[in-house]
Amino acid sequence: MRRALLVLMVLLIAGAAGFWFLTAPRSLAEADLPDHDPDLQNGETLFWAGGCASCHAAPGASGDDLTRLGGGAELESPLGSFHVPNISPDPETGIGGWSTADFVNTLRFGVSPQGRHYYPSFPYASYQHIALEDLIDLKAFMDTLPAVDNKVAPTALPFPFSVRRGIGLWKRLYANSPGFEDNPDLSAQENRGAYLVRGPGHCGECHTPRTLLMGMDQSRWLAGAASLEGDGRVPDITPSPGGIGSWSAEDIAYYLESGFTPDYDVVGGAMAAVQVNWANVPAEDREAVAAYLKAIPAQPSAD
Repeated sequence: MRRALLVLMVLLIAGAAGFWFLTAPRSLAEADLPDHDPDLQNGETLFWAGGCASCHAAPGASGDDLTRLGGGAELESPLGSFHVPNISPDPETGIGGWSTADFVNTLRFGVSPQGRHYYPSFPYASYQHIALEDLIDLKAFMDTLPAVDNKVAPTALPFPFSVRRGIGLWKRLYANSPGFEDNPDLSAQENRGAYLVRGPGHCGECHTPRTLLMGMDQSRWLAGAASLEGDGRVPDITPSPGGIGSWSAEDIAYYLESGFTPDYDVVGGAMAAVQVNWANVPAEDREAVAAYLKAIPAQPSAD
């Protein structure tokens, strides 16, 4: 009996140690970052491509208010409600006190300055593909935006989802990429579009179906998915008959710029805010996204 208890105790300790090791947050130190002079213009492009204002500006904001990132919105999910944080440069209630490494670790690894896992409602599974130099540029641009004094309540989910350490296991499956790499089968323009779609644009977060563990199903990339915000579906944006196969690259680029479809319909729903952001992105980047979306394999639209 004593021997069985001893074996059980050893197994429990080994299991706990293994869990602790496998779920450890990844992060970079300041010294690990590349020596890079920030490019504010590039940082602004990434800001709009990344849709920061869509979540972190006040609901219904427009114009200059889109750069006031005080947060506070509440996102409903099957797991509970998430409170969108203040990411303005306010030093008390925002991220004004963050170092560049803090910012990079948040977007690249989904890890807070305190070393805790963020919930993947923050799309770091996509942002992990953003180049470190681009993250440095984005941080520098965001430091120029207005500081907003707004304290947001922390997200508090019910058990077992409140145990953030377990998110480390999820990350090993869905957020463990070394970063974006060019596809030799794509042109330079198409690879630029792939980078924008997979990384800052995080298009797959809405347009790709989810697995049972709520990670993106890469085998159904951009094939359309159930809305994460309630009823309805997010459309297929592959060049399939059920997607945007009838759209030309020029149609796609113009849609991102103007919000008008080839059928003279107008963008609506959550995509309306996305389109407002992309209207601020340089034309060549909208064209790159369009070229990439025309180059990817057509998918049967997800049920």
